Amino acid sequence: MSPPPRFHLVRAPLDPPAIDDVAERTDAALAGSGVRLQAGTDVAIALGSRGIAELATVVRRVVRWVREQGAEPFVVPAMGSHGGATAAGQQAVLEAYGLGERELGCAIRSSMEVVALPADDCPVPVATDALAYRAAATILVNRVKPHTDFHGPHESGLVKMAAIGLGKRVQAEALHAYGVPGLRDLMPLVARQVLRHGNVALGVGIVENALDRPCAVGAAATGRIAALDAELLALAREQLPRLLVDELDVLLVDRMGKDISGVGMDTNVIGRLLIAGEVDPARPRIAMIGCHGLTPASHGNACGMGLADVVSRSFAAAIDHGVTRTNVVTSGFLLRGKLPVVADDDRGVWEYCLRGAAVRDPAAVRAMRIVDTLRPHEAWVSDALLPRVLADGAVLVASDLTLHHDDGSLRPFVP
Repeated sequence: MSPPPRFHLVRAPLDPPAIDDVAERTDAALAGSGVRLQAGTDVAIALGSRGIAELATVVRRVVRWVREQGAEPFVVPAMGSHGGATAAGQQAVLEAYGLGERELGCAIRSSMEVVALPADDCPVPVATDALAYRAAATILVNRVKPHTDFHGPHESGLVKMAAIGLGKRVQAEALHAYGVPGLRDLMPLVARQVLRHGNVALGVGIVENALDRPCAVGAAATGRIAALDAELLALAREQLPRLLVDELDVLLVDRMGKDISGVGMDTNVIGRLLIAGEVDPARPRIAMIGCHGLTPASHGNACGMGLADVVSRSFAAAIDHGVTRTNVVTSGFLLRGKLPVVADDDRGVWEYCLRGAAVRDPAAVRAMRIVDTLRPHEAWVSDALLPRVLADGAVLVASDLTLHHDDGSLRPFVP
């Protein structure tokens, strides 16, 4: 194999909107919601399985707000079948994100038990978390963003949490059984029933900017949760991070994981859905994707690994196949659970990707390396890409970089 090309660390000069004081913005959103809680009651706060910047700050302010009204808050995991679809596993996911009882200042009560709610004209049964339902009220707290499986008026956010998050494995399986239409078309109907017949009193939505920092926090009472979700989704679409170029021979990703995206790598960034019957986005177009690691916060859940073409042996060794299988099978999108080609080391990932992309001259390869899909604005680019990204306004940070140590492992992203 010919020596790899030189690489150059570049960074797009982004200056997206951001919140200076997340706690203050959360307090203002809660105060403006018009929601009042009954003193002397228990209130459930629903949290999901995503890594969200400053989520602990937002939740602590919600906990404080609940107590100021004389009620007692507790947290329930609202994450469908994630965490291996077990109560202990879902609590462990929260704790791995720094959302334990000590950090949040309230109890966590985790259970997979659900109660049935009236379906009315909804074509699928409706269920919701039993512990949350038995409380006097439930508060949804979630990030709102474009989904990795589909696009519609409601994607990943408060409406999805009301339906699939609180519905646990039962509701997740019921909706995923319909494929993409179950998420795009039926999920909002289930959420409507949960909001109509359950006890959800408040939704708190967070939007992150292209630098993975909060840029909006909104709160709404039951009747406006769906409208707030749609409003924040429109803002989130404007903030969606993107690769510096939209046509590549090879994309190397240092890490993927559940704390980065529900399918490990954001499909909106890499341009791959890998769902039978669904058409991939026209851009970006990437011939080969190699992934080197699975984040510790994923707890071995490699759902979405099929989006990559090649992974390292260390990646493969980190997979918990039981947890991954539960998540993938529940989703119904089994192509995403396929194990990619496994290379012995990081250098092997690169070499196999070159071969898969039919690159005959490595010196001319259009290759990019990113840490993860949360930060595609910062990248290593090959010689062939450097003039293009500099012309588009990227700033050169470091040059003449080589990908691997002598032992075949990746060099640090920041030299």
